[in-house]
Amino acid sequence: IEAEVQRRKQLIHQSAERKAIIASRYKRKHPKVYVLQDSFLAPEFLEIVSYCTSPDAHLDGLLRYTESFSDKRIYRLPVFTEEFCRAFVEELENFEQSDMPKGRPNSMNNYGVLLNEIGMDENFITPLREKYLRPITALLYPDLGGACLDSHKAFVVKYALHEDLDLSSHYDNAEVTLNVSLGKDFTEGGLYFGDFRQDPSPVPSYIEVEHVGTQGLLHRGGQIHGALPIASGERWNLIVWMRASAIRNRLCPMCNQKPELVEAEGFGDGFTESAEDDVPETVDLCSLW
Repeated sequence: IEAEVQRRKQLIHQSAERKAIIASRYKRKHPKVYVLQDSFLAPEFLEIVSYCTSPDAHLDGLLRYTESFSDKRIYRLPVFTEEFCRAFVEELENFEQSDMPKGRPNSMNNYGVLLNEIGMDENFITPLREKYLRPITALLYPDLGGACLDSHKAFVVKYALHEDLDLSSHYDNAEVTLNVSLGKDFTEGGLYFGDFRQDPSPVPSYIEVEHVGTQGLLHRGGQIHGALPIASGERWNLIVWMRASAIRNRLCPMCNQKPELVEAEGFGDGFTESAEDDVPETVDLCSLW
């Protein structure tokens, strides 16, 4: 266990080293995809955001724009255009085929890209979260800090034959998760959702949700879920774990206890928001174990 703790403590420094190398040596294929533009977003998505930022916006009105699944607070909505998804996947493939150093997206996925390491955090994911997603999550998940999601971890996962085929049941280190299907051509490989992690059930009730290209699923990070095996082709998905320090600073989502914090760099797993540069971010001690 101690060896694993030390390994995880080094992850932040190793990631910073990879990011520096990539910034200095990687030749981008589609440089424009690194800066978020309205033209990348589906017109229907922009319409949803416009509604959510209007003075009279309310939950019932928003639900008319989305597809809901059972009572698990899972919602599907259009996010990107097909043109953007094609260019984005081409950029990801270009990076994957390069000799750049690469980190694993998380402890469960072996194939994919950490978007902060390739330089997509500041000008793409952060404005996506702040300007476009937060007005939506404020209405859908007010109890989970949907109006004050102030940090994130964003990555792309890849599923293919002879690589990662599926993903077993888990919940995310996030208050709210966005999962967008980017392509490519694939069969099977849907998502399944069970109970919320804090709602014990002797007989879990699972539902299956199909991926739809260019569209995203919003769900609670604590919702038990997994990915079924793909049968053919490749599937690329953008995952954004969105976090609210106002929520997790009171209760660690991993152990359900008041967190014990240690200094960290960057977003520090979202446990604090700091406006002053001289105040260090922190990470939950629980996540190091």
